[in-house]
Amino acid sequence: MKLLKETIAAIPGLNEYAMQQTQLRLDGLTKPPGSLGKLEEIAVQLAGITGQTFPTVDVARVVLFAADHGVVEEGVSAFPQDVTAAMVLNFLNGGAAVNVFARQAKSQIQLVDIGVKETINHPELIQKKVKAGTDNFCLGPAMTSEEAIQALETGISMAHLAQNQGVQLLATGEMGIGNTTASSALTSVLAQLPVEDVVGAGTGLDTQGVERKIDAIKRGIVLNQPDRNDPLGTLAKVGGLEIAGLAGLILGAASLRLPIVIDGFISSAAALVAYKLAPASKNFMLASHASAEPGHQQVLNAMDLEPMIWLNMRVGEGTGAVLMMHLVKASILVLKEMATFSEARVPGQLKMEGDHV
Repeated sequence: MKLLKETIAAIPGLNEYAMQQTQLRLDGLTKPPGSLGKLEEIAVQLAGITGQTFPTVDVARVVLFAADHGVVEEGVSAFPQDVTAAMVLNFLNGGAAVNVFARQAKSQIQLVDIGVKETINHPELIQKKVKAGTDNFCLGPAMTSEEAIQALETGISMAHLAQNQGVQLLATGEMGIGNTTASSALTSVLAQLPVEDVVGAGTGLDTQGVERKIDAIKRGIVLNQPDRNDPLGTLAKVGGLEIAGLAGLILGAASLRLPIVIDGFISSAAALVAYKLAPASKNFMLASHASAEPGHQQVLNAMDLEPMIWLNMRVGEGTGAVLMMHLVKASILVLKEMATFSEARVPGQLKMEGDHV
């Protein structure tokens, strides 16, 4: 608990001076003011996060937490639980979608076993197992408060490790059969939304499967009585170990002034937990994409975060976050490589008139 409290207390504000200097640079580039839209907003936010007028984000890493969920016993997933371990091996062998995208983006992938039911031995797998999957929250709390704190602090430690290893840009990733159920439960409680509004098909449930999922979440909420004003307690009662790890990673990144790209629904539910624990952490988040899960846009709205990419994706893993890395890097290249009016000897300043100069 000490590390968690110290991390939350250490989260700074954005560096306003760096943001102003970066905005001045952007306004002086050979383009109509503001014409690069969201790319300019990203550049200014990165300046505020890092405290640098010309931020550096060359060394990027997606940290992927894997864990299992006891609520799978309620028939809430189209896939059996052993798929979690199988996919962990697929990630380690480089065969998943996030591996493909990460290679293209020149991003590292770090895989953390924070709660997979099976034992997996692999030299590249970071062993941080809190327990072998959460308990079924339809029968009681998913985990104890101590286990939730341990998982959060594991995520914080991964942020510190990243900084110590020279990482300049983080992204969230996850794997865990049943984790859209836990994410929907967290979103419903913390964002005060009806369960029906935040539940989707996940990995491919049919109509009856979605109904079972809604019913399981409602039963879990009635049984455990999570308090929307107690994010840590809510995380323990209806959350997941990988979700807690991601929330800790986000808090740790914020405390270290590391920008962190948030992936899809599960990662965004984790971001909501981090935000509820420390509202200032939101300033360090970059929302990557809006997935096809109905709860995803709802949870982003709850934090007033706007996604940059709309591709109707729903694979998770960190795929949307890694694709977003290209845009983050592009925003910085504009700052560093695009000429100003004076450098290019272009007379005057271009003015915006609709989409035309």
